[in-house]
Amino acid sequence: MKMLSHLALLLLVVGGLNWGLVGVANYNLVEVLFGSWPVVVSVVYDLVGLAALFMGYQMVMCAAGKGGCCSADCQK
Repeated sequence: MKMLSHLALLLLVVGGLNWGLVGVANYNLVEVLFGSWPVVVSVVYDLVGLAALFMGYQMVMCAAGKGGCCSADCQK
């Protein structure tokens, strides 16, 4: 579970940086890197969205005291 949480966090950082670049400089790094492969662009966006859902779930579970990455379960 810890590895999945780290991967999700990495995807959120990548997605956040990309949206920051889009907002500040109108520069979409994902499109620049993978624009010639539209399927890969869609997969990257899908993975970032799934990572956001997963991390949101983790936060809710942690706040409810039912696990998530704030518990000892995540350290395994």
